[in-house]
Amino acid sequence: ADMTEGTLVRWLKQLGEQVNRGDILAEIETDKATVELEAFESGILRKLVVQEGETVPVGQVIAVLGSADEAVEAETGAERRPLAQPAERRIDEAAASTAAPRPAAEPTGDTRVRISPVARRIAEDAGIDPAGITGSGPDGRVLRRDIDAAVRAQSAAPAGQEAPTSADEGPSNAPKRAPETGAEPSPDAPAATAEPAPEPEPAPPSADAPAAPSPDAPAAKGESVGAPAPRPAPARPAAQAFGEVSRVEPLSRMRQAIARRMVQSKQQQPHYYLTLDVDMTAALAFREQVNAAASETQRVSINDMVVKACALALVRHPKFNAEFSDEGLRFHPRVNVDIAIALEEGLIAPAILDCAEKSLGRIAEESKDLVARAKSGHLRADEYAEGTFSITNLGAFGVETLIGIIKPPQAAILGVGSVLDQAVVRDGAVVAGKVMKVALSADHRVSDGAEGARFIKEIQAVLENPASLAL
Repeated sequence: ADMTEGTLVRWLKQLGEQVNRGDILAEIETDKATVELEAFESGILRKLVVQEGETVPVGQVIAVLGSADEAVEAETGAERRPLAQPAERRIDEAAASTAAPRPAAEPTGDTRVRISPVARRIAEDAGIDPAGITGSGPDGRVLRRDIDAAVRAQSAAPAGQEAPTSADEGPSNAPKRAPETGAEPSPDAPAATAEPAPEPEPAPPSADAPAAPSPDAPAAKGESVGAPAPRPAPARPAAQAFGEVSRVEPLSRMRQAIARRMVQSKQQQPHYYLTLDVDMTAALAFREQVNAAASETQRVSINDMVVKACALALVRHPKFNAEFSDEGLRFHPRVNVDIAIALEEGLIAPAILDCAEKSLGRIAEESKDLVARAKSGHLRADEYAEGTFSITNLGAFGVETLIGIIKPPQAAILGVGSVLDQAVVRDGAVVAGKVMKVALSADHRVSDGAEGARFIKEIQAVLENPASLAL
């Protein structure tokens, strides 16, 4: 929702190719993911206004679709013009577009290097040439983890030896860092040689320390005569002993986006919080029965059951599927549940779409596919941007309670903890049970505590009576 620009990673359709409505045109890298751009109209791809690797603002025309005999305005080098309604956050590829591309940038030495913008910036800051790095991303694309590995390799190079960044670079004339103190040598200091460093001057004796023996004093029993006493090694700061120094790591675009959105949420959305224990004993038995007859792709996880339970509760309590606006509460017609996925670069929460209309097995199948595509960077734009409610789950890490921060502009998020063995009261008797703690964070502008209590109790009731999950 707060995206301002994106990088066109690659075109999936070629110039002159027929494009049908719903076809995937290109991959666009946003602050937090690489998403697939869907064609909203049909036609022949007549002109590519933006080339691979270019970063353009939201609302910028990137291509022109038209009929085979339709005239397309010739390139004039004029500045590209944005769409009339950029707030819609979609790229119009209508044939009537009159946008013209900017002149192509002058070629540089790394024009053939496929590298993400975040990785390129970190490489520039570290003085690393990405041309000498083999990328681990799609089609050999250099990602941030590849640059981080190169930075670590450069830091781990032996003292006095520069780690190579490119095959065609010569020896560096930069001053070497002193190995012990970490200070830069003076420009007027003589060049380092292979001679041993002079021994440090002994420190003045402390009043409480024993005096050093005189050279003429007789040797103590067990000591060798004529051998000087060994000097203790000079103490070094703990950080240097571990080979570490204080450093500042630049924020990735994903981390910047997370920081920006979370600050926005906590500043502008007044949160209230409700927690509840859910007896998952019956739900786990139900899951075992379902998975015994399910295919591998439809095997149900605890999170899948929580998604389905939330979808049913959202239908019955639509305020938590709404959002606040200056005009009033905006209720969403679809139930699209975001699930938080931890990536190497940070956190992303794409949506399982239309959860209220899907079976538990279908949700399980789509959840596995969504996680796999999120990690490989192949999300669709609607999955990335059209969520209406969020679930964040750290149960796999043994976390008992997780209280989430609402993802703007949504009205609520459900935090899910681990299923733990606890004593529960059932029919007046204390028995062993499987208990999971859930925590609702909700926007007080949209709902009140009593409404939140009814909503979270609905989720509890569905999970404790799991037969309703199969309806």
